[in-house]
Amino acid sequence: MQIGIVSPVVVRYPGVASAWEATADITDLARIATVADQLGFHHLTCSEHVAVPSDVAEQRGGTYWDPLATLGYLAAVTERIRLVPQVVVLGYHHPLAIAKRYGTLDRVSGGRLTLGLGVGSLREEFDLLGAPFADRGARADEALPALRAALSTTTPEFHGTYYDFAGFVVDPPAVQRHVPLWIGGRTLRSLRRALSAGDGWVPFGLGGDELASLLERAELPPGFDVVLSAGRPLDPMGDPDATRRALARAESLGATITGASISAVSAEHYCEQLAALRELHPGSPERAQEEM
Repeated sequence: MQIGIVSPVVVRYPGVASAWEATADITDLARIATVADQLGFHHLTCSEHVAVPSDVAEQRGGTYWDPLATLGYLAAVTERIRLVPQVVVLGYHHPLAIAKRYGTLDRVSGGRLTLGLGVGSLREEFDLLGAPFADRGARADEALPALRAALSTTTPEFHGTYYDFAGFVVDPPAVQRHVPLWIGGRTLRSLRRALSAGDGWVPFGLGGDELASLLERAELPPGFDVVLSAGRPLDPMGDPDATRRALARAESLGATITGASISAVSAEHYCEQLAALRELHPGSPERAQEEM
């Protein structure tokens, strides 16, 4: 099982984010990213929300850095760690817009993009952006093959009900011949969507029994990733036993990759925690980039 890092600073969930993150800046995050890269962690994340209603922000948080700008910056200060927007909401963008923006990120990072995608659930944000909400699932089901057809070529072609394009040049494309797509969700439909059109599933908000029930109903192909949260922020220096248990639990539930939040009191302490976490779980760091 590989360990990826749920990036601090760029998303601040109430009750999860540490106090130091409120005053941190990009240099703090860059330092953390550099250390995570050197230690061989699998990936860094950054979520997408354009605007969150004030009442919703009290529950979900209101701080969401733009993933494209953030990961583009981090690409310049790292060499091997994968960059994961987790997740880009499909309904907010035309597939060709995603292909251009994140294909460029794949190019500037040297082929380190893993593209997290989701259907989205925040109706107020859909309405604000003028994006259709009622049929967002059907649109997402078509957007995925449309995006796959566009990501790694300069002359994409796709013909569907919602998206239809040919005769356009989209340059630069991704440098990976097959950009890994992780599909987020918490339903059997999201898992089936991931199996039919993606390379991994990133469930959220599910208990262990619910996860086990869903995974038992699906046949996972070789190489398919199940990306599970490690749960509450890990404290590998202060409570190594609890950290081991959290990682073991994720692996027992079927995780091939776990996303870890880290408890820390400063950026420096965060980096020390990463080193301690790597000692507790050496793993087998994935160094080979996707075949280009």
